[in-house]
Amino acid sequence: MKPAIVIVDMLKDSLEVEPGFPITPLARAVCPNINRLTEFARGRSIPVIFSMDSFLKGDFIFGGKMKERSIRGTRDAEVTELLIQSPTDIYSPKRRFSAFYKTDMDQILRLHGVDTVAICGISTHWCVLVTALDALSNDFQACILEDCCAAFTREIHETTLSLYRNNPLYPLFKIMTSIDFMKEV
Repeated sequence: MKPAIVIVDMLKDSLEVEPGFPITPLARAVCPNINRLTEFARGRSIPVIFSMDSFLKGDFIFGGKMKERSIRGTRDAEVTELLIQSPTDIYSPKRRFSAFYKTDMDQILRLHGVDTVAICGISTHWCVLVTALDALSNDFQACILEDCCAAFTREIHETTLSLYRNNPLYPLFKIMTSIDFMKEV
C-alpha cells in the first residue's frame, strides 16, 4: 500500500467562527485525531494533502440555500490553525464537492506513486464521501477514516458510514479508524 492522506474542507470559516455552524463542534473534536494521523504520515513520507473549498464570489454553488463562504483568497478559505501543517504538505483548492473534480488531485497522487487515498475532514455525508467515490472512479483504493471525519450530526455521520461498511467493493473501499489504518501502513 502506498497511501496519501487527503483532508477535506477543514477550513477557518467552518472551525474558527463563532458561534459556528452545527458541524463546528464535531469538526473541532476530530482535529486531535487528524493531527496524530498527519504526524504519523509525515514521519513515513506519506503525502498529506489539504483539499479546500475555494469558491469564487457569485459562484453557481451559492444559487441554493448555501450562503457565500470560503471565498478564494480570503482568510476563511485557509486551513484551520487547529490542524498542524508542515512545509511538505500539499494544498489543493476545489470549487465543488469532490477533491478530484476539476482539480490536480489525480496528477498529484500519481506523481507521488499513491495507490490508496485515506480521506478525512468534513462533511462525512457530502464532500468526504464524494471524494472517496471519485478516488475509486479514478482507480485508487479509498478508505474513509471514521474517527477523523464529522457530519452535521453524529447520527448523519454514523448512518453514512453504516451504508458503506459492508460494500461490494471491499477491500478497495473501506471504512476504518485512523488507528487501524496506521497499523496497516
